[in-house]
Amino acid sequence: MSKVARSALVLAVLVRLLTTATAYAADPYEIDATHSMVGFAVTHMVISTVKGSFTDFAGTISYDPANLEKSSVEVRIKVASIDTRNQKRDDHLRSAEFLHAEKFPEIVFKSVKITKDSDKYVAAGDLTIRGVTKQVALPFRVTGAVKDPWGNERIGVALDPITINRMDYGVSWSETLDAGGLVVSNEVTLELAVEAIKKS
Repeated sequence: MSKVARSALVLAVLVRLLTTATAYAADPYEIDATHSMVGFAVTHMVISTVKGSFTDFAGTISYDPANLEKSSVEVRIKVASIDTRNQKRDDHLRSAEFLHAEKFPEIVFKSVKITKDSDKYVAAGDLTIRGVTKQVALPFRVTGAVKDPWGNERIGVALDPITINRMDYGVSWSETLDAGGLVVSNEVTLELAVEAIKKS
């Protein structure tokens, strides 16, 4: 084979590899916080459920619709944006007795692996709260993609609610009722539903 032919063959192989890589590359999306929700729920005094949310958060999703196992997600939540519709309670949750927003301003989740489980997917990754990182598994579903009226491509991602133990992350303030049971449960249910816009 001549030098020219070998060069042409190498070029053809490189073009094919690059084309294949592009075809299977995951697309980048940004979370649209105005159409998304990051929330939580705890049991209060054994008898009721109190829900709250974070109003300031951002995240990126690397999404491959042909193979979700090649996708990834990272979400960053501003602790100071916690909102339970009660200013005194929110200030307490921001304090050093709970989330210590001044010292640990963000809650972060970074996926390390995404796998398929029946009709949904599971994002295994590192959840960092109050400077403590634990691996969690987040089951989720993807809806879309759709075009919005302005030509943007959107996807929806909904997390199946999961429960974590706040004590595992050093969120250890606690008081016990006279009749037994905790004022605030150790178990916290996490809720998340987001829209994400494909980056051009």
